[in-house]
Amino acid sequence: MNTYDADVVILALDRPAETEAAIASALGQRGLRHHVVVVDQGSHPDTLARLARAVTGKDATLVSLGRNVGVAAGRNRGAATGRGRMIVGLDNDAVFATPDTLAAAVAALDADPTLAAIGFRILVEHTGEDDLLSWGYPSALLARAGDTFDAATFVGAGHALRRTAWEQAGGYDEALFFCWEELDFCLRAIAQGWRVRYRGDIEVRHKVSAERRLDWADGRWFQFVRNRLYIARKQGQSWPALLPRAGAYLLKGARNGLAAETLRAIGAAARMGAGARGAPTSAEQRAYLDRHDRAHRGTALSRLRTEVLARLPGSA
Repeated sequence: MNTYDADVVILALDRPAETEAAIASALGQRGLRHHVVVVDQGSHPDTLARLARAVTGKDATLVSLGRNVGVAAGRNRGAATGRGRMIVGLDNDAVFATPDTLAAAVAALDADPTLAAIGFRILVEHTGEDDLLSWGYPSALLARAGDTFDAATFVGAGHALRRTAWEQAGGYDEALFFCWEELDFCLRAIAQGWRVRYRGDIEVRHKVSAERRLDWADGRWFQFVRNRLYIARKQGQSWPALLPRAGAYLLKGARNGLAAETLRAIGAAARMGAGARGAPTSAEQRAYLDRHDRAHRGTALSRLRTEVLARLPGSA
């Protein structure tokens, strides 16, 4: 099979101007052989026509799914369309920071064959500051946003995967639809001996577009709670062991006016996870997660203050 360095997968759902900018940024990357795959998930026909024009005659492919199948399934479709050694994800309201960003990401994966994935630094386009809504790592590590460190996950707005690791782990779990799909992938990859790394020197600029963005009160919190509990079940945790986590979610949901939504999410997780309990986490996987994630999360009391009692952004 004739392969090349990387596929850049961009999921599209309206936001025509922002998506065109993302496509242009991906096409303008230099120093490697790459292909751009735009996966449209039910945009307005006018938007779809604009995206078709944006890729016509370019080293790019537009895949129209006709409906929103979710982030996990959309990324799987995009990754399966290409043949690049690496699979790079870019949000459709983001752009690469420089014309050499993509080449730097591929070089980072090539330099360490144990890496399944790297997460990029996500900056707010208009300010150049770190996008705090896209910080998916322990808050204690925010001071090291410009550094490099091993991690348990990455942020989907800008990331790169090794195709062999993506295939070995089975891609994204499409049952998740949206939220935590990156963590689920990474946990499965880590269980197979791969590692994940954050690279603060590889950056994308994020417009944080409000259009088509799922707010916490409009379903994001439901997906957050349901999916995280489901992933824990897949990792071998019993429901009695999950009671403290579920209780913390219920407390935070109640504090943000989303108690009913939290209960609905817990019930949905129980139905999703029925019979889905996986093998217990191995000693090697636990050691990796302890070293690169849990060690930075502080005591139970500090986590209660910073994670459970905190308000959700934009919630009442």
